[in-house]
Amino acid sequence: MQETPRRIRLTLSPQAGKYARRDAPREARLLAARGALPLPPAEIATVLFALLHDPDPEVKSCARDSLEGLPAPILEQVLAGDVHPALLAHFAQHYRDKEPYLERIALNANVDDATLAFLAGRPLRRIVDLISHNQERLQRAPDIVEALGENPLTGRAVIDRILTFVGDTPASSREDEPESIDEAQALAALRAVLGEELSLHAEALIAEPESEEQAAEAAAQDAALGRHNLPQIISGLSVFQKIKLARMGNREARGLLVRNRNKIVAISAVTNPKVTENELIAIAQSRAVCDEVIRVIAGKREVTRSYPAKLALTTNPKTPQAVAMKFVNYLQDRDLRNLMKSKDVPSVISAHARRVLTKKGRL
Repeated sequence: MQETPRRIRLTLSPQAGKYARRDAPREARLLAARGALPLPPAEIATVLFALLHDPDPEVKSCARDSLEGLPAPILEQVLAGDVHPALLAHFAQHYRDKEPYLERIALNANVDDATLAFLAGRPLRRIVDLISHNQERLQRAPDIVEALGENPLTGRAVIDRILTFVGDTPASSREDEPESIDEAQALAALRAVLGEELSLHAEALIAEPESEEQAAEAAAQDAALGRHNLPQIISGLSVFQKIKLARMGNREARGLLVRNRNKIVAISAVTNPKVTENELIAIAQSRAVCDEVIRVIAGKREVTRSYPAKLALTTNPKTPQAVAMKFVNYLQDRDLRNLMKSKDVPSVISAHARRVLTKKGRL
């Protein structure tokens, strides 16, 4: 079904309004569409934006050329001024790669959440950082958090800031002592964010099985009785709910959410206080997780002390090269030979494995 276009109500002064009214003479509208108006910059842009919807094709085309060809000094005043959110949205789309203009739009108090979410998805580091400091918007608009979490330029510092704003501060990835979690508080927090219907599943989503066999048995019972289907539940959650579940949930929840394409959700899963060393090693072997998750694991000294973790991180091409190169020095000869021949790791890593073997006199 075709979506009904959203009606936009623009506020214009009487002097500006006479150029944009549908009953204004065509000559007056066409003159206005050329931008030759004795008006302040914000009103000129608003009149031109109104004329983009004029029924006359020539007026509409001329208005578009004028609006999108505004001189930089005038445009900068418009983007920082008290203008309609729809006008800012138009400029955000048109200047989608112009960081200085997008920065002014992001800082404008009139910008709407949808436009800010669009800007949050742009591959522009300054814009990502700017929006990630807007606590009020992050707390009220999940689409903005969703966009930031899927932006390749969203790094760990930005993720931690966002999690702090939305009330889920993870433990530092470099702390040697794991953070503890109060099960009763976690259950209450998860129930609160899941809502009335889904809160019925909260206890099952937090409970940790004592063994792999117990986990398999519980999953089989759930399936047989038609109880919670976790992938289906997750697919219907908002980004805020996914973050909370990743942060508080059990191994099954963590295992699914750590592969979420939203980095904020994935980081919440890998920094869950209940995550085990064996889980982290298994995740470190995965190429289905995002780079930031691998960086978090690589920064956990209590995990990287183990040989399986070093091997997993060295053989995963998503591991930062400097980290992988360091761990190569600790590998056994058999693994060094495999690494030297591997086509799945960067050539610099396989070359370093060869150098280590040569230095040992094993080649």
